[in-house]
Amino acid sequence: MLRRSLENRDAQTRQLQDAVTNVEKHFGELCQIFAAYVRKTARLRDKADLLVNEINVYASTETPKLKQGLKTFADEFAKLQDYRQAEVERLEAKVVEPLKAYGTIVKMKRDDLKATLTARNREAKQLTQLERTRQRNPSDRHVIAETELQRATMDAARTTRHLEETIDSFEKQKIKDIKTIFSEFITIEMLFHGKALEVYTAAYQNIQKIDEEEDLEVFRNSLYPPDYSSRLDIVRANSKSPLQRSLSAKCVSGTGQVSTCRVRKDQQIEDDEEDEDLDVTEEEN
Repeated sequence: MLRRSLENRDAQTRQLQDAVTNVEKHFGELCQIFAAYVRKTARLRDKADLLVNEINVYASTETPKLKQGLKTFADEFAKLQDYRQAEVERLEAKVVEPLKAYGTIVKMKRDDLKATLTARNREAKQLTQLERTRQRNPSDRHVIAETELQRATMDAARTTRHLEETIDSFEKQKIKDIKTIFSEFITIEMLFHGKALEVYTAAYQNIQKIDEEEDLEVFRNSLYPPDYSSRLDIVRANSKSPLQRSLSAKCVSGTGQVSTCRVRKDQQIEDDEEDEDLDVTEEEN
């Protein structure tokens, strides 16, 4: 019975060793990858800050509506980076640190395993000594058997119970920690992406409010100085031929010329009428 009990405890010990080794390997990998994920997120935040600065610098050189739209977008995008910073800090505290702490937990379980193995080896040694004693002193078999068997049985029961409790506690803690860590990860990501959706929605609306026609009109007006129209008239006048300038001058002073011509014509008619009257008077005389 004692041999069979020892074999059962050996199987339990190997199962515990495998469980501890498996957790040590995969939790270590998860810790490294989650830590890299957090670092990448932090670097994304840094690049986004650079983008915000560049947008603000560019916006200051643009037309009013475009400038306002870009600066509003930059403000919204900067707000998103505040949420991203909170995401980084929460992931570090709620995901990476618990996984990192599992290194200590695994070490403690290995210590428990080592103590269990020591007790099991001591039990196996006592069992071997008991069998040798029985072979050497067959006459004292019943006395020796009563004492040593009782002691070996108590040790076997204690180590078996400790192994079972250790395996059960380890598995229970592992499952609980996995649920907690991944639940925290999902919650943190959902909070960030929910806020991100709100911010991006506002940023999109602000960009759509940019008045293209108004900014285009401002740009067109900026191409010409305020006195451009008067200068253009002067240039056009200087570029005309002599004949065109003469016609233009006549058109400008047309009213005065017509009046002068009419006065001269009326004066000529009056002179002609006077001459005719003089001729008639002379004939009558």
